[in-house]
Amino acid sequence: MFNKDRFIQDCLGAISEGHEAIRELVAEAVSDRVGMMAGLGEPEHAGLTPLYRSPDLTIINFVWAPCMSLMPHNHQMFSVVGIYTGREDNVFWKRTGMSIAAAGAKSLAAGEVATLDRDAIHSVLNPIGKMTCAIHVYGGDFFAPPTPRSEWDHETLTEQRWNVEHAKALFREAEARFRATAL
Repeated sequence: MFNKDRFIQDCLGAISEGHEAIRELVAEAVSDRVGMMAGLGEPEHAGLTPLYRSPDLTIINFVWAPCMSLMPHNHQMFSVVGIYTGREDNVFWKRTGMSIAAAGAKSLAAGEVATLDRDAIHSVLNPIGKMTCAIHVYGGDFFAPPTPRSEWDHETLTEQRWNVEHAKALFREAEARFRATAL
């Protein structure tokens, strides 16, 4: 079974080695999808739950509401994403003057891992009708990065300062929409 405390300690030991070492740990963890679910618990609500936070490392358990979409955003640090149940579709974006343009996509299924470099811009969609759960490991403080983060409006692709409270609200709203239609 997935042991959260051991995983945190392993990531702390590997962070100085960089994102490839973290990727190996995340890949090993999500290869045991049943163990991950048992170790972190069945998701009750969409949202982001910090498991560990420091200036050098943040580990978050993400639960994406069914059919939820999160606007394009950056992290200003590397991140490693591992899916342990469900599916996560990522659209990657590149800067084009004062805006951004789609530059590629990657779909992740349970047991799969993706690494995003420091400069990556992506948007995320849970395209299925059930919760998607993912472990995200960041090479820095996700909530207070030394370089400010950005998000882009879905419709206008206008850049603005990242607001974690706005992101949390989007998780709550997506879950409420799903629950309202599931009745």
